[in-house]
Amino acid sequence: MLARRIIACLDVCDGRVVKGVNFAGLRQAGDPAELAARYDAEGIDEVVVLDVTATLENRAALLSTIRAVSRQLSIPLAVGGGIRSVDDAKAALDAGADKVSLNTAALRDPSIVTTLARRYGSQAVVVAIDARATPNGYEARSRSGTVAEPIPAIAWAREAAARGAGEILLTSIDRDGTKRGFDCDLTAAVGEAVAIPVIASGGAGAPEHFADVFTHGRADAALAASVFHFSEHGVADLKRFLLARGIPVRPPEPNTC
Repeated sequence: MLARRIIACLDVCDGRVVKGVNFAGLRQAGDPAELAARYDAEGIDEVVVLDVTATLENRAALLSTIRAVSRQLSIPLAVGGGIRSVDDAKAALDAGADKVSLNTAALRDPSIVTTLARRYGSQAVVVAIDARATPNGYEARSRSGTVAEPIPAIAWAREAAARGAGEILLTSIDRDGTKRGFDCDLTAAVGEAVAIPVIASGGAGAPEHFADVFTHGRADAALAASVFHFSEHGVADLKRFLLARGIPVRPPEPNTC
């Protein structure tokens, strides 16, 4: 069984890391480069930087932030928010990102997923899906969760995978920042629909939540923000907890690179 990944998410606004609840009520959590360096030292598996206002402000992701964060890391870095074109993706990758994450741009023009996968490889292309539960199932949302899309989240995951995405970054808007646990039903449904890795996001609040999403949710990776930013749970302790429950993760020893 492949090791499950633990990923730290840095939501960036105006050059600072922020965190909210249900994509709203943002509060500051620190400097992105400083937090990246801390997580690298603690043994996190990957870091994701999301420029949470880039799409709403119709601008590209801040390359200075990407450069500053990438200099602190010996692990993979994914960047999302404001990746609206092939040129935006190239700029982010040239600035130090290993992967780019697309949400709104991919929904508006799904062919960009295929173009980027052919140019950089599927491993460099992540399609982010922000999903909200409705009486008719899970809907996909764009523009930082503000616009409901006509294609259901699970159908969009299938299409994204078929077009060449290497991973799905799946965020439950309903659980985001609530610390009530991941939406395991949503994660499992998408995992059953695609043959590429699914990263669960939204709702982490305790080690048990990670164990649940890796078992019941069948996630390949789990992403969290506030539980790490505010030192509520350490990376090494979380990994030891998961290993004790038979969930394979990379050993919790801190990085030495």
